[in-house]
Amino acid sequence: MLQHVWERASRSQYLTAILVATDDERIADVARGFGARVRMTSPEHASGTDRVAEAAASTDAELVVNIQGDEPLIDPAAIDTAILPLVHEPELSMATLKKRIEDPRETGDPNVVKVVTAHNGDAIYFSRCAIPFDRDGSNATPYFKHIGLYVYRRDFLLSYSALEVGPLERTERLEQLRALENGFAIRVVETEYESLGVDTPEDLKRVSHLYEATLLGGTNHG
Repeated sequence: MLQHVWERASRSQYLTAILVATDDERIADVARGFGARVRMTSPEHASGTDRVAEAAASTDAELVVNIQGDEPLIDPAAIDTAILPLVHEPELSMATLKKRIEDPRETGDPNVVKVVTAHNGDAIYFSRCAIPFDRDGSNATPYFKHIGLYVYRRDFLLSYSALEVGPLERTERLEQLRALENGFAIRVVETEYESLGVDTPEDLKRVSHLYEATLLGGTNHG
């Protein structure tokens, strides 16, 4: 699974280097086995962002992309889509992705994080609740779910863990709210990529079937 993530990320047009950050030697051995660069990190990190920050501290990269290692169907184009705002707008510190919700069941699922954005694409809020609330039942406004891929300016990423954890982050248990609560903008770009993380054996079976179908069909997922 990790190799699939690495290989698909390698097809991004804008990534210049890919690094596997882990505190587990078993993962490190697998990654080295298929040729990936590995950075061992502290086992004490409270979040993936902290782990990525430690790995980024020893590089001189201006931009750092946090790609989850459990998404073997990650779309290289989605990675590039998230990177571009920080390339073109130097004042931006952070960017991520959203996708229009197609399955109504996801709207009320607290495990599917929703996001609402301003006219310029900056995040207004992330929530496990259905936002915005459709008071009139008109279904006029689409719902969007957050795709957990992040792009950071390196200096901002290195300072992120030192930002104050506010009541919104503590309540929702959503780390990206730390940026909003401390006054930093997050640009959110729409993508067609459907995030498919592998957290259970059932997830693995589902993704395996999709991967085989992709190979047979000769098309890219997303």
